[in-house]
Amino acid sequence: MRVLVADRLNEESLDEMRALGVEVRYDPELRAEALPEALEDVNVLVVRGTEVSAEAVHAGNALNLIIRAGAGVSNIDVAAASERGIYVANCPGKNAEAVAELTFALIGCLDRRIPDAVASLRAGRWEKDEYARATGLAGRRIGILGLGHVGRAVLRLARAYGLVPFATSRSLTAAKAAELGVRRIETPEELAREVDVFTVHLELVERTRGIVSRRVLEALPDGAIFVNTARPELVDYDALTELVPKKRLRVGLDVFPNEPPGRSGTYEHPLFRSGLVYGTPHIGASTDEAQTAIAAECVRILRSFVTKGEVPNVVNISATSWSRYQLVVRHLDKVGALANVLAVLKRHDINIHDLDSTLFEGGKAACVKIRIGRRPSEDCLQEIMAFSDEVLHVDLVTLPNLA
Repeated sequence: MRVLVADRLNEESLDEMRALGVEVRYDPELRAEALPEALEDVNVLVVRGTEVSAEAVHAGNALNLIIRAGAGVSNIDVAAASERGIYVANCPGKNAEAVAELTFALIGCLDRRIPDAVASLRAGRWEKDEYARATGLAGRRIGILGLGHVGRAVLRLARAYGLVPFATSRSLTAAKAAELGVRRIETPEELAREVDVFTVHLELVERTRGIVSRRVLEALPDGAIFVNTARPELVDYDALTELVPKKRLRVGLDVFPNEPPGRSGTYEHPLFRSGLVYGTPHIGASTDEAQTAIAAECVRILRSFVTKGEVPNVVNISATSWSRYQLVVRHLDKVGALANVLAVLKRHDINIHDLDSTLFEGGKAACVKIRIGRRPSEDCLQEIMAFSDEVLHVDLVTLPNLA
């Protein structure tokens, strides 16, 4: 098995991969446009921020699994992978503490204007009157948009700072809000209206794209702190640029529209000239602790795939079962026994959606559960039972319609 690691991963994790008996090619400088050619005869691809386009997916003639070394899969064409039966997995939650820490570093900097104070001192000025003016954080209201792994880590830090937490999250029930000690708010716009600090922690999917709209930003109180360490596509940056001076917003960002593709380059955005805006170059997950945890999770996913054929954290398995019947066949563990059953189903034009086989102790008998889309005829069932020297029993179970 060949594994291509096309982004930075620590050497220890690469050694652990090699210990699984796989061939590892490590090319962290590989550009997205070169990926299609590089994927020939590669079985597993590991990426962090490198874009995996539909072209790359289709070029991977032997590709079975794509592992995203991080949370989310927005840089991978998951639909193209699904069309070719390629697993896509990620490493959710492994960078949560790192992103939450940067979130609060930005919040603290915005309240105390620390970068400006440092720049002033480095320029030889002592401006205590200017930089001694700060509101402070304890007792203020923080709104957390999204209570996934990162959002919950932010919530823990918010409590430590003495902030009063509010949250909007699709999965947040009244009971869960009470358990977490957070006030539940229905919509992002209502959340913005209620809080002094608004921080974004959603994954990017179609329903969340642009969720922090102009209306949400206009609902923020004058002088509010706004932080985005999630994805730029979640926020209307044009509206944000316009509203920063009008509402005296204090803004902290780790993600930006049209970021440079490499690890170095130049970048400009009118936001930086609009008012009190601090930014970092998309480094939220970039701590040693987070990268070690993510690398270890990549190894765990690969190990499970190699040794058990299972993919932890897979994101593109159909949540809806299209199967309406399950054929349960108990048979002797003989060469060709299962093949004969499958051949009968093929002759009767019955498509198999899923198959699970169990071998019993002693290795003499097995049971296979075959999920199918339509009911087999009595003739079909009789043909299967006709293999009486190997088929012990056949049951047909009607499955509930859970679509």
